[in-house]
Amino acid sequence: MDLELNGKTAIVTGGSRGIGKAIARELAIEGVDVVIASRGKEALEATATELAAETGRRIIPITVDTSEDDSVKSMVAQANEALGHIDILVNNAAVVGGGAVPTLAETTKDHLWADMNVKVMGYLRGAQAVAPLMQAQGWGRIINISGMAARNAGSTIGSMRNVSVVAMTKNLANLLGPDGINVTVVHPGATKTERTVSVVTDRAAAEGVSEAEIEAKMDSVNSIKHLVDAREIAYVVTFLASPRSIAINGDVIAAAGGLGTAIHY
Repeated sequence: MDLELNGKTAIVTGGSRGIGKAIARELAIEGVDVVIASRGKEALEATATELAAETGRRIIPITVDTSEDDSVKSMVAQANEALGHIDILVNNAAVVGGGAVPTLAETTKDHLWADMNVKVMGYLRGAQAVAPLMQAQGWGRIINISGMAARNAGSTIGSMRNVSVVAMTKNLANLLGPDGINVTVVHPGATKTERTVSVVTDRAAAEGVSEAEIEAKMDSVNSIKHLVDAREIAYVVTFLASPRSIAINGDVIAAAGGLGTAIHY
């Protein structure tokens, strides 16, 4: 299937590593010129050089702090100037999850606001900045990377922020759909990225078992018995970014290998 992405442009926040980097790569392979944005300049520049050499597309690094209104507005303005137009926004920048979860007594407004400001408000800032550009051209795609904590208890703040992303997405989809802009959510679960090697090593040492045993445990968490990797998430996002995804708007795609037993309908 031709995804009809050749010549499109995109912004991927949190694009220097992990899922964001994988998404930028797959979009570029499909013919998209991509701005990757995050806070770390050195990592961005290294990733941009790597992906440009691999894909032959323009990969432009722009620093951004998605917790700040002016920083997001500046990033989008720079991206629009460099690329000429903005077709796709992938909101992916967030406080990294997967660490120790604070107890109820330990949870503070600072914990909550740090997560909500970067992820929920950060995603909203990005959408607000690109929407007028997409409306003017009559087409666009906004994909919000959320997470399976929206469907599972265990992290109060993690669930709150991810549910909020879903609620925001449906509202944006209803507002922007008539203008040719589809807005969707992807829920990754545990995902294999560059960090996984050190996670496996640390867990094996802490539990006194082999790394192979830890990897087997990680593979066993979902129904496909395979830890989904970042590139497999990127395949889903790349389809949602294409004109072929017209029928999907305001909805959630879980990309966690069949994690859990709940039925969502």
